[in-house]
Amino acid sequence: MVLWPQTAPADGITPERITAALPKLEALAEAAVAEGAVPGLAIAVVHDDEVIFLKGFGHREAGKPEVVDADTVFQIASLSKPVSATVVAALVSDGIVSWDSKIADLDPAFRLADPYPASQLTVRDLFSHRSGLPGTAGDDLEDIGYDRAEILHRLRFVPPSSSFRAGYSYSNFGLTEGAVAAATPTGKPWEEVAEEKLYRPLGMTSTSSRHSDFVKHTNRAALHVRVDGAWAAKIERDPDAQAPAGGVSSTARDLSQWVRLIIGNGVYAGKTLIAADARDQTHVPLMARGNNPVSGGASFYGLGWNVEFGRHGLSWGHAGAFSVGARTLVTVFPKEKLGIVIITNAFPTGLPEGLSDSFADLVFDGTVEKDWVKAWDDIYAGLFGPAVAAAKATYAAPPSPTRPAGPASAYAGRYANDFIGDAIVSKVGDDLVLRVGPAAARSYSLTHFDGDIFLTFPDAETPDRPTGVSFVVGPDGKASAMTIGFLDDNHLGTLQRVGN
Repeated sequence: MVLWPQTAPADGITPERITAALPKLEALAEAAVAEGAVPGLAIAVVHDDEVIFLKGFGHREAGKPEVVDADTVFQIASLSKPVSATVVAALVSDGIVSWDSKIADLDPAFRLADPYPASQLTVRDLFSHRSGLPGTAGDDLEDIGYDRAEILHRLRFVPPSSSFRAGYSYSNFGLTEGAVAAATPTGKPWEEVAEEKLYRPLGMTSTSSRHSDFVKHTNRAALHVRVDGAWAAKIERDPDAQAPAGGVSSTARDLSQWVRLIIGNGVYAGKTLIAADARDQTHVPLMARGNNPVSGGASFYGLGWNVEFGRHGLSWGHAGAFSVGARTLVTVFPKEKLGIVIITNAFPTGLPEGLSDSFADLVFDGTVEKDWVKAWDDIYAGLFGPAVAAAKATYAAPPSPTRPAGPASAYAGRYANDFIGDAIVSKVGDDLVLRVGPAAARSYSLTHFDGDIFLTFPDAETPDRPTGVSFVVGPDGKASAMTIGFLDDNHLGTLQRVGN
């Protein structure tokens, strides 16, 4: 039994209170940038079909003079998911596809590990993350350079993390398959369908689901991570493989038009673009997510949207993050016809949620209840810290005495499995190097740790986090198998030697 939290006060909100909240929101954003919370951000607020606040703050890239404005293009990461759900809702509205269309009919080549779920799987299942696919399924293949088609093909080798429709597991490539399959009847690629059904009708001229379009913009935000305590733009992220789930780039101005459509129940500028039922399906709470980690409200997942029953009543929302440097958020209070979008160019930071929660307090209560930015910062700061600390502790020092490694010839050779494909270990100078991915293009240096265990540092965003690469060496003095730790999240990181 679910006990719903108390909803918003009976007197609701007033235009006067919203108007009074806007300069306070602006001051909070300015202070956050001045204090170094993020290099830059942009905010849009929509109420009753009107964009009532639209502004950029800070800089596109740390240490450079170009400022963020309402037309600065950001990579919005998983904020792409509710945007893509809106695209599919438009397809449903037009009768091109149904939320309950079977993937087996739309994309007969797609498979899951088990035949029954694969035969019953629907667009609804994939957009609500209840297919049984583990959350990280395919992310590892993207990291080593595989494209969308190859990743979606190889999902068939991933064992399920739960029974079909029995568990919630947030999956980038599951949702990507749902979107791509839904677009199939049009005969056009997903990126073109998104433009045709959403971006162009709303005048979102700076929005795209193609990375190549993002990098063409001069007025674009760089991605930032902390290096020695300071924000640095060090890494670029091409998310084309998971474009429906994380590959949209957009501006605060463009996203405000999308929020107008959401608040307007599919009506934009007086014209119905999406039938109410098709859109409403996206906000039905299908899968329980537990409670909001900061405010405590009951949280569910619909179709590409979080559905929460919190301290200010019902809200729809979604966060986005690239661990290499992006943080985004949308929050909509449907009853009040109020929405806010916050896009930033840094990770980790809880600033989007902190500003959104502060704004909601100002609107509903007239005062900010607590330091929401700090509360959310603490959540995001803890995402990588414990894992990095655990890895460092595991590999802090080899056992004493350390077992020597075998000769390079014991490990060198080709290894393979169906999921990862080929991996090649070779001697380069005095070092061993592991190469994986298409054409074995991604390379990782291996440093001896103990016996037949080596270390590598594969994560650009956590460059000090070690992971193990271990070999099984037989009586003949040659490795018969290798387990790559950073590709073993779903127990698919063990590869067998191929040939001699």
